[in-house]
Order: sequence, then structure tokens, then C-alpha cells
Amino acid sequence: MNPSVGKWLIFAGIALVLVGIIIYFSGDKLKWIGNLPGDFKIEKENFKFYFPLTTMILLSLIVTLLIRILKYIK
Repeated sequence: MNPSVGKWLIFAGIALVLVGIIIYFSGDKLKWIGNLPGDFKIEKENFKFYFPLTTMILLSLIVTLLIRILKYIK
């Protein structure tokens, strides 16, 4: 197996732990995530549909920027 795969797995694990810590300690301050304009919510009597389009686009932009920064540093 390629050693760089191991490095990426370690990095991904550390990133997940950091995100978990941020959510755990400041979860009440992050309620705007998933409630942005453009996040679709349809609630009927016995049906709920939720599609966080704007949140997914924002998250994609942040992850893309982080990956580009990490590649630039390397």
C-alpha cells in the first residue's frame, strides 16, 4: 500500500476529530448551518423533505479551498 494513503487517512481522522470538537463545544452557536436561504424544507402532515442545497455548496467551497491550500503548501 502507498504510504501517502496512510498520511491522508491520518489527516482525515484528525480533521474529523477537530470538527467533532468544534460541534460539541459550540453546537448551539452553529444552528445557522442547515438553515440558510436556499435550503429546501417541505413539511406536510406525515411527510418531511429536507435538502440543504446552500449548505452543501458552502461546504464544498470550504473543502475545495482547504485542499487547494494544502496542495499549495506541499
